[in-house]
Amino acid sequence: MTTVQSPIPVSIQNVGIIIIDKTGILKTLTVKDYKEEELFKKCGFKKPDNFSKQHEWTVKMDKKKYLIAVFAKTEGKANTENKYDFPPPIDTTLFFGSCAIVCSVNSEENKTVFTLMSCTIALWDKLYEKLFGGFEDLVATSMEDEHEVDELAGVPSDKKTKDGYLKDGFVVDSDSGDDEKEYNSSESSDEVDGTGSDDDDDGAAGLVVEDIGSELSSEEYDTDSSLSSSK
Repeated sequence: MTTVQSPIPVSIQNVGIIIIDKTGILKTLTVKDYKEEELFKKCGFKKPDNFSKQHEWTVKMDKKKYLIAVFAKTEGKANTENKYDFPPPIDTTLFFGSCAIVCSVNSEENKTVFTLMSCTIALWDKLYEKLFGGFEDLVATSMEDEHEVDELAGVPSDKKTKDGYLKDGFVVDSDSGDDEKEYNSSESSDEVDGTGSDDDDDGAAGLVVEDIGSELSSEEYDTDSSLSSSK
């Protein structure tokens, strides 16, 4: 059984690590005298309380095996949450303040031993993509969509709607004429109700009264008058 040994150096000179601040921005930091127990200082913490190694990934890439360790805090004050999206399985873990990424690589002589190495952002980006299983190539996907065969190309036109969809009982032609008439009718109503001024309303009211008056017959008027006289 192969045992993976994590690097626990006492002191190593000039090692490059990556610091991820709470906003998610990455920057490289060269540590002149690397000591794992003092990484909390590189992340801006005054005390090592709750600062520890949170996870390790082993990644095979370019005929090498890398060991990536994340050091961070899981407790902290509100509004100091780290916004960086880490790969699984710590993609749902909440960290506080800055985090540190330390990288090691296996030696050629002994494949089970990892040696601390300087990690650049470019290298971490490749390892990061590998840990996520690779990202989708949008350009390649777009080209595949362009060359994709149209499944409805051989379907007769009478079996398809005006918009080119297959008539299957769920998709049917819409009566665009009725919809247009209904839309125009409602639009005209909106223009009358919503855009008229106070003066226009008074004028409209006057026209209504005048129309009603013109429709009254003399017979109806006489009937109302006789009723009033009898009282």
